[in-house]
Amino acid sequence: MRIALFQGAPHPLDVPGNLQRLRHQAHQAAEQGAQLLVCPEMFLSGYNIGLAQVERQAEAEDGPAAMEVVEIAQAHRIAIAYGYPERADDGTIYNSVQLIDAHGRSLCNYRKTHLFGELDRAMFSAGADHFPVVELEGWKVGLLICYDIEFPENARRLALAGAELILVPTANMAPYDFVCQVTVRARAQENQCYLVYANYCGAEDDIRYCGQSSIVGVDGSLLAMAGHEECVLLADLSREQLQRGREAFPYLTDLRRELHLREG
Repeated sequence: MRIALFQGAPHPLDVPGNLQRLRHQAHQAAEQGAQLLVCPEMFLSGYNIGLAQVERQAEAEDGPAAMEVVEIAQAHRIAIAYGYPERADDGTIYNSVQLIDAHGRSLCNYRKTHLFGELDRAMFSAGADHFPVVELEGWKVGLLICYDIEFPENARRLALAGAELILVPTANMAPYDFVCQVTVRARAQENQCYLVYANYCGAEDDIRYCGQSSIVGVDGSLLAMAGHEECVLLADLSREQLQRGREAFPYLTDLRRELHLREG
């Protein structure tokens, strides 16, 4: 499977404009043979927009914006993972990412479980115990959002559930470049999973995003990595590399789960 990752500056409070950007990027990615396009955290609305605007912008997972993403995915025959503010049936607002396949089917809607400081907590509720692994183009895929990947338990949980690819829309800012440069590579290698880390670049109010999005191989190698400017990354997944990596570093089979996964 060929993956495209879009790194760009946020366009806060411009859902129509961001949907148009998504349409353009989906077209470009599909033209280059990509079967999946991954965009940053809260891509549709912008991230650092405050509670009042989050409440205005939040939609259901099958709301009008989602239906337009469905149409974009179908029109360009490409799966899309995108971040957005979700309003649940009970009115609770979550920082969510949805994965739509090339036929327009929603494969997964994941709610961020680990909220980052007062910035996140002022806008969102934390997601519940729901870490789905779904199948896309023959690959088993799990999702996390930004700060989630900094907790090794989250990625390991997905890997033990069968994930071969972990998608991480993010809004990581300076001075946390270390996460972009080291942490995401370690998470891929220690779990023998491909990992896609889709960040913003540029600024949003007082936040300066650190870019450095990446597509990481199962051995922690960088298949593609961005700098600090807008760009699109492309990389191909290899099942042979996945198998060789898991044979070379059999962490998932050698893990003594009874020692590490006990209750209490």
